[in-house]
Amino acid sequence: MEYRRLGGSGLKIPALVLGTATFGGGTEFFRKWGDTDSNEATSLVSVALEHGCNMFDTADAYSLGQSEEILGAAIRGRRDKVLIATKTGMAMGDGPNDIGTSREKIIRSCEASLRRLGTDVIDLYQLHAFDAQTPVEEMLHALDVLVRSGKVRYVGVSNYSGWHLMKMLALADRHGLPRPVVHQAYYSLVGRDFEWELMPLGLDQDVGTLVWSPLAGAKLSGKIGRNRPAPAGSRLATDATWDVPEDRLYKVTDVLETVSAETGRSVPQVALAWLLSRPTVSGIVIGARNAAQLVDNLGASDFQLDPAQVARLDEASAVTPAYPYWHQRRTFTKRNPPPVG
Repeated sequence: MEYRRLGGSGLKIPALVLGTATFGGGTEFFRKWGDTDSNEATSLVSVALEHGCNMFDTADAYSLGQSEEILGAAIRGRRDKVLIATKTGMAMGDGPNDIGTSREKIIRSCEASLRRLGTDVIDLYQLHAFDAQTPVEEMLHALDVLVRSGKVRYVGVSNYSGWHLMKMLALADRHGLPRPVVHQAYYSLVGRDFEWELMPLGLDQDVGTLVWSPLAGAKLSGKIGRNRPAPAGSRLATDATWDVPEDRLYKVTDVLETVSAETGRSVPQVALAWLLSRPTVSGIVIGARNAAQLVDNLGASDFQLDPAQVARLDEASAVTPAYPYWHQRRTFTKRNPPPVG
């Protein structure tokens, strides 16, 4: 397993991190992702550790706390061997203060996560979504309380826009408060919007990226391709979260399948290896319903695509960026070069 620096921090994390949204299946939404129970989770954690994957990502909102509880049980007796990342901000109830990232919500949620995880410290605590109803200074001061009390080691954010993240970084620097070291964001071969603003920001401000849904909701899992559509009624066919036009999807899967045949690697491994070659990527959060799937995904960490293969995948997945990025890149290229690691 390759280990990378977590953004601007001194912490080394595995290039591939096991995501635990499949643990629990306690709500209708998350049952579509998976319903891994405690015994199965313990086995997956063991397999991950055997392959050098010692970081696990969860969130309080995953099955309304069940994912954290199951992960806590799975790491019992080996907490010193693992890194835990969790998140808060999504709705955890119907009350007016059960959603968002107010000071009250952040501190209360952290205490609850610590109890569910069965630990006294969270290695990476992330704000799950931007809360426009709460002052950024309030969020930062709450995170500072948790860091100073020893309950949180590093802080990050997830699903922020560029200006949201830049505002938080600027205020953290101005007031001497904990600075987000990582941004957990969606990024894949069929979802490259991340590159236009968030990637350059990460390079400029030394904020690492934890990629979520690197296989675009299993659309890049090798299960579907040209003349091989998703089965009717399956999650692949019905989940519009990763709605990708078929012509664009198949243009990418065609090249993935070709490179897979050239390298003797699975389609998911090729898609993950492409992401691992991208600037700012500190780690990729992968999911797995069983040990075989986990082992296959973890195999992406021990090989590299050659430059020609990367270029073909780049070309197949390229899209016209939103304004003003197409203008900056196409008419003022010399002053706005694409990001490089």
